[in-house]
Amino acid sequence: MKHKEASFNDLVGKTLTAVTGAVGDDEMFFDTAEGRRFKMYHRQDCCEYVRVEDICGELPDLIGEPIIQAEESSSRTNPDGVKPEDQDSFTWTFYRIATRKGQVVIRWYGESNGYYSESVDFREIVA
Repeated sequence: MKHKEASFNDLVGKTLTAVTGAVGDDEMFFDTAEGRRFKMYHRQDCCEYVRVEDICGELPDLIGEPIIQAEESSSRTNPDGVKPEDQDSFTWTFYRIATRKGQVVIRWYGESNGYYSESVDFREIVA
């Protein structure tokens, strides 16, 4: 499977036909009506752990309507209610995506010993 560089905001204007992935997963897929497929994931190296921590909103709200918002942000501050237990290094990455039917926020959590990436990658899958 080959990938090419993509930006999360490349989804704006596209109509999704499927979104797969759930809390606890280490990858998600976004399929468009134009036949394009995008993958959100972490390239595992060694001593890090990156996963979908939370999905706020309903993924079906993203299907069948043009995407009007697709934004990424990250933070090295724990959200309210999250206690820093044994965290050497961590990154929260938030993906906000919306159609006229609703907004979904996908929250990824990455942790490591501080020497490895905790980032999330977004690529288009090409034949």
